Amino acid sequence: MTIGPDRLADAVQPPETVPETIGELETEIAQLQQAVRSHAVIDQAVGVIATVGRMTPHEAWDVIRETSMCTNIKLRKVAESLVAWARSGDLPPEIRDVLTAQLKRHGAR
Repeated sequence: MTIGPDRLADAVQPPETVPETIGELETEIAQLQQAVRSHAVIDQAVGVIATVGRMTPHEAWDVIRETSMCTNIKLRKVAESLVAWARSGDLPPEIRDVLTAQLKRHGAR
């Protein structure tokens, strides 16, 4: 099968310019850095809940995820609040109430 000159021009795309590629890579790097930071905070929150609830990390993850869903607060924000709570003892009431219910529901010891 041969491609005629008119179809060949449509098939060949111009190469991306270097500034476009650099911009895309910088955006991707920033997103990856944010993901790593979020993951670290979430892992810390899992540790807090696993300790407080005397449960496995998997159970603690479920508690945090369900708390996020029930409060309609992003998971990262719930995790940040839980880590801050471990340091200060202060937890926003909307998270505290749902967290308490989730810990009971999951049989926290």
